[in-house]
Amino acid sequence: MNAQTPRTAIVTGAARGIGAAVAKRLAEEGHAVAVLDLDESACAATVEAITSAGGKAVAVGVDVADEASVQAAVERVADELGAPTILVNNAGITRDNLLFKMSVEDWDAVMGVHLRGSFLMTRAAQKYMTEAKFGRVVNLSSTSALGNRGQVNYSAAKAGLQGFTKTLAIELGKFGVTANAIAPGFIQTEMTKATAERLGVPFEDFIAYSAKEIPVQRVGQPEDIAAVAAFLTSEEAGFVSGQVIYVAGGPKD
Repeated sequence: MNAQTPRTAIVTGAARGIGAAVAKRLAEEGHAVAVLDLDESACAATVEAITSAGGKAVAVGVDVADEASVQAAVERVADELGAPTILVNNAGITRDNLLFKMSVEDWDAVMGVHLRGSFLMTRAAQKYMTEAKFGRVVNLSSTSALGNRGQVNYSAAKAGLQGFTKTLAIELGKFGVTANAIAPGFIQTEMTKATAERLGVPFEDFIAYSAKEIPVQRVGQPEDIAAVAAFLTSEEAGFVSGQVIYVAGGPKD
């Protein structure tokens, strides 16, 4: 791969899991990385992993669903690391339940983080991207966008992110900004561990069962997603925009 021009990247939900892996990978690509999460102190491990390897990173606390919080966080990143021209909207929560048992609060919470959060973060960051005539937006969707029992809120939000991504690509393309979505399948994280607990299944059994249903016969790791994010945020990916890439160990409809 060609050497990348060092840029400033923002990764939300980067304290752990997929977000942490993406933040570390982007740092390896030579970018300064703002590690954002609801709890700023929870970002310490990710920042330490990056800085101890010679990279540059800062932890920033943000509530992505809050307009003022987002504006303050993005401005702080610009002041401390430079104008952010790479944004990975990874922050997410689950509030799983069957439709008839799902509360309005659980619906709104998931929509707030995934959809409102991605909107607010992208709106705040696009100013720096359009001014630089270069930008990369990567939104984290999911195979759940295709429908998943007990996740009507999460599925709707992740499907919504795909439409959001395609519209961003149309609107921002003339400014040198691309927008793409990654839709992970089963990735071994704390979030999938929580799903196993909700189902009352030991996590190792959950992993083993899931692996059998995946064509490549294994579950995904956060680094699998980070590798795709590294490509989509690269200069080489400038002609890839408005795409949803399923990273699930096999085809998805």
